[in-house]
Amino acid sequence: MTATVTAMPPVVSREEWLAKRLPLLEKEKELTRQKDRINAERRRLPMVKVEKSYEFDTPTGKRSLLDLFEGKRQLIVYHFMFAPEDEKGCPGCTSYANALGDIDTLPERDTIFTMVSRAPLAKLEAYKKLHGWDLPWVSSNGSDFNYDFHVTLDPKVAPPEYNYRSQPEETGERPGLSVFFRDGNDIYHTYSTFARGAENVTDGYALLDLTPYGRQEDFEDSPPGWPQHPTYG
Repeated sequence: MTATVTAMPPVVSREEWLAKRLPLLEKEKELTRQKDRINAERRRLPMVKVEKSYEFDTPTGKRSLLDLFEGKRQLIVYHFMFAPEDEKGCPGCTSYANALGDIDTLPERDTIFTMVSRAPLAKLEAYKKLHGWDLPWVSSNGSDFNYDFHVTLDPKVAPPEYNYRSQPEETGERPGLSVFFRDGNDIYHTYSTFARGAENVTDGYALLDLTPYGRQEDFEDSPPGWPQHPTYG
């Protein structure tokens, strides 16, 4: 009989393991510091005022983009790939939603999260029930929202100024994440990322890192006047 060889790391002594582990630890710490620097730069991005009105179908009726804030200052939108003609949602977006877990941290930090898709609300509600999700999910069906924020790339429908894509030939739906900030009744677009740019954002803190205010903790390098509180307070 032929023995099956299992692929696995080499077995070494504790001393040899530590000699490899400590240099990796330094790289991990530098990665954390680099992430903090990028988050600090993101908090200093300028904003673009949202001038157009958008209407969404929700379980409580028609709601505007302003309504989706639910009175909070910041809104995070995950663009879930689910086109009107589809019978089920994108598998990758489904995995993303399954991985989100508890995001109760967000409302405590003046932030709301919602998913948005172009499929009719009835399809979203059925798919949501199938997966046992309690995440907010609204339909942008009939509006320009997906086109204007570059997650539906259809040259036959989208105005030329909105045909932003990573590749000229790219068309159809793509996943993405957009962040909005509210000042009174004025709404501003602060950040967007697409495809793999959103794949590691699967908990409340990682989502907050994408917003203008960040985690609002005092370890962060934020501009003067940003809301902050003791990290371990």
